[in-house]
Amino acid sequence: MRPQFYPWQLLSVILAGTLDEHQQRVIDYLKAENQVLRDQVGSRRIRLTDDQRRRLAILGNAIGRKALSEICSIVTPDTILRWHRKLIAQKYYGSASRRVGRPGIMQAIRQLIVRMATENRHWGYERIEGKLRKVGHRVARTTIANILSAHGIELAPTRSEQNTWAEFLKTQWGSIAAMDVFSVEAWTLNGLTPFHTLFVIDVATRRVEIVVMSDRPHGEWVRNALRRQLDGIDGFLRHHTHLIHDRDPLFTQAMVDMLGACCVQSVKLPPRSPNLNAFTERCVRSIKHECLNRLIPIGEQHLQNPIDAFVEHYNRDRSHHGLNNELLKPSSKPASTAGRIECDEQLGGLIRSYRRPA
Repeated sequence: MRPQFYPWQLLSVILAGTLDEHQQRVIDYLKAENQVLRDQVGSRRIRLTDDQRRRLAILGNAIGRKALSEICSIVTPDTILRWHRKLIAQKYYGSASRRVGRPGIMQAIRQLIVRMATENRHWGYERIEGKLRKVGHRVARTTIANILSAHGIELAPTRSEQNTWAEFLKTQWGSIAAMDVFSVEAWTLNGLTPFHTLFVIDVATRRVEIVVMSDRPHGEWVRNALRRQLDGIDGFLRHHTHLIHDRDPLFTQAMVDMLGACCVQSVKLPPRSPNLNAFTERCVRSIKHECLNRLIPIGEQHLQNPIDAFVEHYNRDRSHHGLNNELLKPSSKPASTAGRIECDEQLGGLIRSYRRPA
């Protein structure tokens, strides 16, 4: 019986032959192009990079030596296969990672040395060596010195003189206040008029005190307003020793002298450094975003009322992310889980707080 050939089988054979013929034409063209490039280079030796050798070795091994002998023109097939064998050998040969001399110190100990020197600016090599020995690590002084030098950390006498802003805040945390002025436009008989509000904030507790508001601020206005805050009986700044403020022209030298006479040191920020007074900046953002930007104040009194209402809410009922989402004055009693929840509204529902009745 003669074998039967179906039309689709014949079509497959013709298509396969066509593809093989097309691939052969592509290979012939690439070989010719490669030869042209070699003729352009001339007799100079072609130097390949390690990445190029690696790429040719991987592709050439997949093709095989017989096919390489037909298409290779830059290097011989034996060279490409030798590159591939070398690539395989390097995968299991670890001499390249070996070093001459003593083994290096563990990365964990290096990080601990850098941490000790960074967190304790007055510690020298001997102090760090002693602290490491206390936790079970014996490291020589010269090794500590080399590690700190590699990380760009200076000697202890130099480091101890460079007091950072974060260290200053931590050491003086309970006695630091900050001061700033923010302005809001309000409608008056003269059109839109900017009103300037002076306020102070306790850095440790985040408690805010509105000092004074005016549409014509000046240095004497600030100095007289702060004098009342320095009262020894009920002044907001009576327990503070440092007052942070920016370089606003309203904060005059006369104000600084008055603070010094009351044992309050003026801490003037460097130019264009709002992040150093982040507590006041965040407070201004809160009062504007949550309250004032949603109002159209008409006159000074209409502006003063929402500011006072928001500051009372800020100090009493508003939770603060910087204090683990707690209130400034959390209740000593545990929160009740029984009873009806009531909502206190101010400014037509712009400010809301929820509580359970006592």
